[in-house]
Amino acid sequence: MGMGAGLAAGVGGPVGVIDRLAERLVASPVPLEREALERALRRLAPVEAPLAAPATLTGVVDSLVGLGPIEVLLRDRDVTDVLVNGPEDVWVERKGKLERTSVTFPGPEAIRAAVERVIAPLGLRLDRASPMVEARLADGSRLHAVIPPAAVPHPVVAIRRFTAAVRDLDDLVRVGTVTAGEAEVLATAVAERRNLVVSGGTGAGKTTLLNVLSGLIPPTERVVVVEDASELALRGHVVRLEASPPNAEGVGEVTLAELVRSALRLRPDRIVVGEVRGPEALDLVAALNTGHDGSMSTVHANSPEEALWRLETLALSGRRRVPAEAVRRQLEAAIDVVVQLRREDGHRRVVAIHRVGPS
Repeated sequence: MGMGAGLAAGVGGPVGVIDRLAERLVASPVPLEREALERALRRLAPVEAPLAAPATLTGVVDSLVGLGPIEVLLRDRDVTDVLVNGPEDVWVERKGKLERTSVTFPGPEAIRAAVERVIAPLGLRLDRASPMVEARLADGSRLHAVIPPAAVPHPVVAIRRFTAAVRDLDDLVRVGTVTAGEAEVLATAVAERRNLVVSGGTGAGKTTLLNVLSGLIPPTERVVVVEDASELALRGHVVRLEASPPNAEGVGEVTLAELVRSALRLRPDRIVVGEVRGPEALDLVAALNTGHDGSMSTVHANSPEEALWRLETLALSGRRRVPAEAVRRQLEAAIDVVVQLRREDGHRRVVAIHRVGPS
């Protein structure tokens, strides 16, 4: 089984042993599920490979399920991103620093096969007609993959790990993301039901901060959460709505804009939108101006001013024709605070807490 051998080579085991064990497992009636394979391997290894190290046996299972050789990277708690640029070009971000790894795939086909294994149960597809896919893995991590012809010359995969290491504002103070004074200001803003937007670049920690701030919402309030991929871990009276892409037949898409409009009909006290990235910005602004104080969201921007400009641009990007001046006034009335995050030297920090309009 060529793929099993090649994938296992990437995790550092003896290729012949791993290849032989993988072939025996595939030929057996054992289902290709990690727990079942591990049980079968514990019975098989003492006979077929009595001297095999535990890492070698783990490599056998990794070669058959999940994302193949990069599974070993996903088990590292310090890894926040796994980046596959090609069969022999695999990187991770660990503690804020990019590092090239020794993990390899046997070829482009193995990368694609690994992605297809994890997206198939989700009803998603990856082929020449649909060369890009975004999916949420079982642990909450986000996967984005692009294959040729959209990616040249190899498939490209980026996985943003889900981490629960930061649980509250005290944790953010401990790791240096906010000062004690900033933490108090943010906690007060949530308690006073200020409408908050968390702004920053990719990897700046926007979702982490939004998760912490939304965790301060009293459990007695009804919160409707709208996300592209479910990441927020709120407790209390929470209703979750999640967008979905079209299925293999190209139907069934549910957009964030549709979900924000639906959220308004679910009697929310607050609305939390994981990230605004399209015309749903107009629906969110409308929601913030219709009595849903204390709502929150994030947006990609490099400054608080740019965050407001970007929200305005996104709100105007849909098919509905609304005067730009009207959108601008609604934004100024709707948003109370913009929290700006920046990533510097591998560390994520709040660099501004910007109050919009009169205090």
